[in-house]
Amino acid sequence: MNNIYEYSAQNMEKAAATIQNGGLVAFPTETVYGLGANVYNAAAVASIFAAKQRPHFDPLISHIAEVDFLNEYAATDERVFALAKRFWPGPLTFVLRRIDENPSIDLACSGLRTLTVRMPNHPIALELIRKSGVPIVAPSANKYQSVSPTTAQHVAEGLGDKVDMILDGGACKVGVESTIIDLTGKKIVMLRAGGTAKEDIEAFLGERIDVSIGSPTIPTAPGQMRRHYAPHNTLRINITEPAQDEYFIGFGAVDGNLNLSPSGNLKEAAANLFAYLRLADTNAEHGKIAVAPIPTSDLGLAINDRLKRASSK
Repeated sequence: MNNIYEYSAQNMEKAAATIQNGGLVAFPTETVYGLGANVYNAAAVASIFAAKQRPHFDPLISHIAEVDFLNEYAATDERVFALAKRFWPGPLTFVLRRIDENPSIDLACSGLRTLTVRMPNHPIALELIRKSGVPIVAPSANKYQSVSPTTAQHVAEGLGDKVDMILDGGACKVGVESTIIDLTGKKIVMLRAGGTAKEDIEAFLGERIDVSIGSPTIPTAPGQMRRHYAPHNTLRINITEPAQDEYFIGFGAVDGNLNLSPSGNLKEAAANLFAYLRLADTNAEHGKIAVAPIPTSDLGLAINDRLKRASSK
């Protein structure tokens, strides 16, 4: 079954109708491909959990196309709108308090009194949300805890006909999921490192933000499970001398079978990360994977987070 559709006005109309009718549409964002459904359609949201084999206690991110929509279902303040004006559309997700008891979004929120929301920086994603007329809840379009998809083909290989449509918008530019910050308290807490650098958020706020790895047993946001983003083969990280049976992914001056960025550019490394893990995982000559050390500054924080979880036993 070929359910990959090239972007066109006709296919966009078809995708929006699929969302409105309770179907699942995979679509590109700047970070990774998302598996989308109408946030208010509990049956459609349940289909996401089923397709991904994702536990219901792990909440999902809603995607919106207009900042003003936040007022409909989230508690906001000047700080929230200031951050939205500065970083949206973009790879930054807010955890906010829900303002009503709308049971239709309980499943998307995993029953929590908070919700997670962002505005993606991708024209296809924004058009789909606007044409659908509803927020679209969309975790990464892959099986739970496996390597995230950065192309339409990755989605097809991982989920197949569990998705009604896959809108092909090419490869994702950022390549790692969004940063998640908790805005429910006086002190902002980063729950997941991602495509927006912690340093950039702190520079805008003029204050340091706390970092929490969250709870892997009762997550309050996506990406907090101890093992996540994982290839099938065993993965070791921070390696400079790989073993003979390891496919080696280098960085900067530490070269390997592949190099995330020969020039040491962290943006390039983030964009290549998941695609290279997939290539390494399918290499017939090596049964294991090793990755060179990555700096922990800027986007390196997100890259190291993904590698740490991917290598967790």
